[in-house]
Amino acid sequence: MPEKIGFVGVGRMGANMARRLKEVGYPVTAVYDMRAASAQSLAQELGCEACSTLARVTALADVIITVVTDDQAMRNIYTNKRDNLLKGKGAAAGKVFINCATISPKVHVEVAKLAKKAKAATLEACMASSINQARAGTLYLMCGGEEAAFNQVKELLVKLSDEGKLLRHIGTAGKAAQLKALVNMVMNINTAGLAEGLGLANSLGLDLKTVMEVFSQTGANSRVLVTDGEDMVNRDHSCFFSASHAAKDSGIALRLAKEQKLNLPLADATWRQYTKLTKVGLGELDKSGIAELTFPGRGPKKKGKK
Repeated sequence: MPEKIGFVGVGRMGANMARRLKEVGYPVTAVYDMRAASAQSLAQELGCEACSTLARVTALADVIITVVTDDQAMRNIYTNKRDNLLKGKGAAAGKVFINCATISPKVHVEVAKLAKKAKAATLEACMASSINQARAGTLYLMCGGEEAAFNQVKELLVKLSDEGKLLRHIGTAGKAAQLKALVNMVMNINTAGLAEGLGLANSLGLDLKTVMEVFSQTGANSRVLVTDGEDMVNRDHSCFFSASHAAKDSGIALRLAKEQKLNLPLADATWRQYTKLTKVGLGELDKSGIAELTFPGRGPKKKGKK
């Protein structure tokens, strides 16, 4: 019988992953979210329990999948003295915790050590995809942790990653998170570069449709041209991956570079742009929203101007 699955963090990504696993036959038994209403709504949809505590999720599931926002949130769900996923002597023994958030690699390592002490296993399953892929089960998953833990939950991960075509075991705890930080760093640099190219093209009076066609057929081509180009031109920044998360993830990569005594000026400039976008109140736009800082006449209005 398939393992019982619990979810911690049921925003758009977590909720769609839960729906996908339920659809392919996994019993989703427990969901938890800081926003209780979100958990209750999904629990009603899936026919499971909306848990009021993290410890309850662990009690009801064999495999617990977490999708939280940042380092602080990850540490909190594993170490909060009042309630956490490992709380209670022997409560987590034999369980597997799959952590999907893009966070600092060192935090994944910390969590792996805590779980091992509780006789549980952890795996980071870093996602290089968005909400549509979560629902369709076509996430690109980069996994880090002990190979035994990876093999234990591989069948489940296969159902989330296009039957395993997009599933990779990268190495020990923290290694997948390092690679994910690099993926997002390069993606964000590409996005910022595209926003500058299209913004300048617009200022020069060039036809943007033609510009994008030429970009697609030359060395200016990139994946973000396909995903974000039209959105930048049309100012359609419906959020699939937020600007605030782009700033966070570029920051993670820059901290890794600092540890290695490397200077990454493009990553730094991109981080500054996304941080600026967040500070002016546009952080919940999609990452394509960086074009609001490069197209003439866009972006936040300066004080004193109507």
